[in-house]
Amino acid sequence: MKNLTLLITVTLFLLVNLQRERFLTRTGQVQFNASVPSFEPVEAINNNATIVLDVKSGELAALVLLRGFKFPIALMEEHFNENYVESDTYPKAVLKGTLAEFSSTALDDALLHEYTFNGTIELHGKKELLEFPVNLTQSGEQVKLTANFTLLPERFNIEIPSIVSNKIANEINVSVNAVLEKK
Repeated sequence: MKNLTLLITVTLFLLVNLQRERFLTRTGQVQFNASVPSFEPVEAINNNATIVLDVKSGELAALVLLRGFKFPIALMEEHFNENYVESDTYPKAVLKGTLAEFSSTALDDALLHEYTFNGTIELHGKKELLEFPVNLTQSGEQVKLTANFTLLPERFNIEIPSIVSNKIANEINVSVNAVLEKK
């Protein structure tokens, strides 16, 4: 009887997990720009974002290690990690949500499809609701994902010192580009 129970449990577990169809990358690109005219560009790029799309449910999640952002100027990178996002205390940003009206069968046609992401982002110990467009295109075993959204530092208790506040934009433009592989 114990063997039968174990067999049924394992079979159910396998069926549930086999039905999930996921696309994943660990090399997603997240770029942000906080530049203002007449001052040095404030921008960085991270090429190691983990992004997962569950095509059965339309769930989308991303994890970005904040120390992975590379700036053109080393001092900017140091200030970003130590003074602004405090990456030793808050090492990552996490995005979780769903794509509204997502259809996995629509992706099969290799055309560009726009969905609306509804979910949360956790950054600097704070969670905020987010809604923004996500573009997806499937080609064989890959899904190309692009998205753009805006973040406000004050909503995450990220303080910009007054001495540099006129050199950093109030709204941070974030862009995401990734090619996810079927897993």
